[in-house]
Amino acid sequence: MQEWLAAHPWITLIYLFAVLMFVYNRVFRTRKLPILKEALLCLFMAIGAGILCLFQLDLGLPIAQCMTVALVLMVLVQIRYWVERRAQKS
Repeated sequence: MQEWLAAHPWITLIYLFAVLMFVYNRVFRTRKLPILKEALLCLFMAIGAGILCLFQLDLGLPIAQCMTVALVLMVLVQIRYWVERRAQKS
């Protein structure tokens, strides 16, 4: 997988940005931000995704794989919350 990600750097960058934004929106967002702050947040997230992409591609660190594991764990937690809410209703 490392070789494929190294061969497709733009896909790696877009994937890392998308996962970062998903994690931020599901975990850290408490309220809706004004449009300028939202734009700055996206800019800084893109810069952070670029730095993570450099770590992934140049140093060979498994950043994308770790982000995938974090994403899977978040989905499992959301499924657990959904099941608990459904059990409380009945």
